[in-house]
Amino acid sequence: MTVGIWILGDQLHQNHGALEQRYSERDKTPVILVESAAFVQQRPYHRQKLVLVWSAMRHFAAELREAGWPVTYAIEPDFASPLTDWIEAEGIDELWVMQPSDRPFARLIADLDWPCTLALQPNNQFLWSSEEFAQWASQRKSLLMETFYREGRRRFQVLMAGDEPAGGKWNYDKSNRKPPKGDLNPPEPLWFEPDEMTQETIDWVESNDFSSYGSLEPFRWGVTRSQALQVLNYFIQERLAGFGPYQDAMVTGEETLWHAMLSPYLNLGLLQPMEVIEAVETAYHDGDVPINSAEGLIRQILGWREYMHGIYTQVDEDYPDRNWFDHQQPLPEFFWDSDKTEMNCLKQSLSQVETTGYAHHIQRLMVLSNFALISGLSPQAVEGWFHAAFIDAYDWVMQTNVIGMGLFADGGMLASKPYGSSANYINRMSDYCKGCQYNHRKRTGENACPFNFFYWDFLARHREKLSSQGRMNLILANLDRMSEEDLEEMQQAAADWHEQQGKS
Repeated sequence: MTVGIWILGDQLHQNHGALEQRYSERDKTPVILVESAAFVQQRPYHRQKLVLVWSAMRHFAAELREAGWPVTYAIEPDFASPLTDWIEAEGIDELWVMQPSDRPFARLIADLDWPCTLALQPNNQFLWSSEEFAQWASQRKSLLMETFYREGRRRFQVLMAGDEPAGGKWNYDKSNRKPPKGDLNPPEPLWFEPDEMTQETIDWVESNDFSSYGSLEPFRWGVTRSQALQVLNYFIQERLAGFGPYQDAMVTGEETLWHAMLSPYLNLGLLQPMEVIEAVETAYHDGDVPINSAEGLIRQILGWREYMHGIYTQVDEDYPDRNWFDHQQPLPEFFWDSDKTEMNCLKQSLSQVETTGYAHHIQRLMVLSNFALISGLSPQAVEGWFHAAFIDAYDWVMQTNVIGMGLFADGGMLASKPYGSSANYINRMSDYCKGCQYNHRKRTGENACPFNFFYWDFLARHREKLSSQGRMNLILANLDRMSEEDLEEMQQAAADWHEQQGKS
């Protein structure tokens, strides 16, 4: 029996479940990778996302050939034709595919008319399998991330001192909310110049005009496992110590601050979650970084990343369509062109996404998602933009992070309260308000910050629903202290803003 392996574009690691099983017979195991132009035209993906994925796939194919695998690399309009031709040419009896992380791609595979037996292999790109997460979830009435995170720490013995957390606390968030005051000098991120293969990919994307969003160059992302490991090592040595205190900070002109920049490589498979966690933990035990920085990064991977994927595997098929607040406002044009907004916090975050495909988690949650939530934008339109715009975006990432955490469109299945705020938060955690034409202190009148009037309009519009969320009641009580005149003026300002957007 001839076994063949189809490697998907976000499964680029040598310990891929199917490759591991066939390694001793690799010279007799045909492997294929496929670039599909039709698939990427389903949404206006960021040009740098296309270069990253396709260049990483091409480099990985070359690495497999060097390791002795017979590799076919196909660049075709669709998946079905090259796969069928390859299966017949190689005489493949059984096709092995590692279970996709994304549900839509799993459906695509299931719907293809295969000329051989299809054998799905377990996905080993996450620490928790979907079955293990389901078992954990079945034993609980509520699926709190903090509970899951602590269980993960115990299960994998990460930052533990016996049965207790290292340092005596599970959570160092209070130490990791330092505002960007004073003269900050974050280290430069580690970028790479495109090699010949990456430049060919850049030229390919440019000549075919696959996408209408984002700058194609300069492209500076790593595209191989070797480069991804360099980014990890550089982060541990130069950036991790400052990551904790300033992980929520936002600064004009600083695209990355002390952030790890590892999510694109993790989500492609070029890095594995446990090797990142172990590197961070080792740095802490060696005395190179404080525990709040080590715990903060580990929480993002062992906590949020695993939790978001686990929730994604458990939600119903209608999850992407949920809209608990019934928000229907269309996506403003400035999401696709940052020059069309005068709100400095949005302009800074959006222009950064345009040029790099990246923004850190607080820019995503407390600027972009926060604005989308309180201004009543359609969750599906917002999720579609996030999915297209970000270089580390995949269905499993964006459904839970945007529909659930960012927009609370699932009604609280994932988050314990909506992540909505006025301009006060942005002013405290950034310098964006200093360079803005809007006044972050004003809720009404000329130059009032839209974050302010949208925030109070949001609370008033959804007071009944929000009152069912226990953590919101103290905030909602502030509505009673507000004059009816001020509230009506803010509600009118919100309506006027949307009307003006419709005319632009």
